[in-house]
Amino acid sequence: MKQWKSERPDLDVSSMAVIGRLSRLTRIVSAELARTFEAHGLDSPSFDMLATLRRSGPPYRLTPTSLTQSSMVTSGAITQRLDRLEARGLVTRTPNEADGRGVLVTLTEEGRALIDRALPDHVATENRLLSALAPDERKALAKTLRHLLKSLGDTTE
Repeated sequence: MKQWKSERPDLDVSSMAVIGRLSRLTRIVSAELARTFEAHGLDSPSFDMLATLRRSGPPYRLTPTSLTQSSMVTSGAITQRLDRLEARGLVTRTPNEADGRGVLVTLTEEGRALIDRALPDHVATENRLLSALAPDERKALAKTLRHLLKSLGDTTE
C-alpha cells in the first residue's frame, strides 16, 4: 500500500487492502476446509450437496433445481456431482411423481451417516479458523460481508 501511495498517489488503492486480504483468507480457509473434507473422503462440492440434503430435513430429498439454487452452480455441474455421489451410494435419484419429467435426489442412510460424521469436524474447523474473533466481532463481520454481497447482487442469506 505504501509503495502504491508513493508510486501512484493519484489513485485510491484502499480497496486493494480489503480485496487482497479476502483473497488470501479465501486460500487459507479453502485449504483448511479441504483437509477436513478429505479426512472424510469428501471434497467441498460433495460436502455441499450432502449438507444441503441433510439440512433440508426428512425425507432429505430435493429436486436438482433446488440443489442448483442452493449451491449456485450450473445444472451440468450438479449432474456431475450427483453422478459421483450416486456411484458412491450416498444419494439416489428417483422419478419425481409430481413431475413426470423430473427426478428427486435423496440422501441415503450411508450419505446421512457420512455427513453427520463430517459436519462436527467441519464446524470445529470453521470455529478454529475464526477463534481470533470474539462473538460480537464474528457477528459484525458476517453483517458487513452480507451487506457487501448484497450490493454485488448476491441475495443468498
